[in-house]
Amino acid sequence: MSRICQIDIDDCGLPTPTPEVEQERKVAVFDLLEDNSFVLAARDGKLAPDGPFAMKLGIRDRRLVIDIKNEAGAQIAELQLSLGPFRQVVKDYYQICGSYFEAVKRLPPSQIEAIDMARRGIHNEGARILQERLEGKAEMDIDTARRLFTLVCVLHFGG
Repeated sequence: MSRICQIDIDDCGLPTPTPEVEQERKVAVFDLLEDNSFVLAARDGKLAPDGPFAMKLGIRDRRLVIDIKNEAGAQIAELQLSLGPFRQVVKDYYQICGSYFEAVKRLPPSQIEAIDMARRGIHNEGARILQERLEGKAEMDIDTARRLFTLVCVLHFGG
């Protein structure tokens, strides 16, 4: 079972998210737990640990920290990624999301659809960066990467 069975966000010290950001977070967590594929890579001559995995995401010392435990709570891995490669795509994602939320209130469906297509494109770019940054450490499908990228954005919002 190479999947994530639990996801927690360490948002200690982060500002209170907007209702839109909180909704994005809830949807991402729900969708992630419903369907995901996450495999840790074999490292240091050891076999890859089996899932399911409990994951905690946080930001520490300007790094994304992904703490991974087994279902029993035993530490399996801690992955740390620089936030630098995510900064521009997170900024772009928040700008397009803001435009999308405003568009839903006042624009016709055709314009909303165009903004949503751009939003999905930026979201896919963020997921691709996450997959690249985790190469050799963990593998995941694009849908799992998209949902995790949303949660990185939630953390980045306050970090």
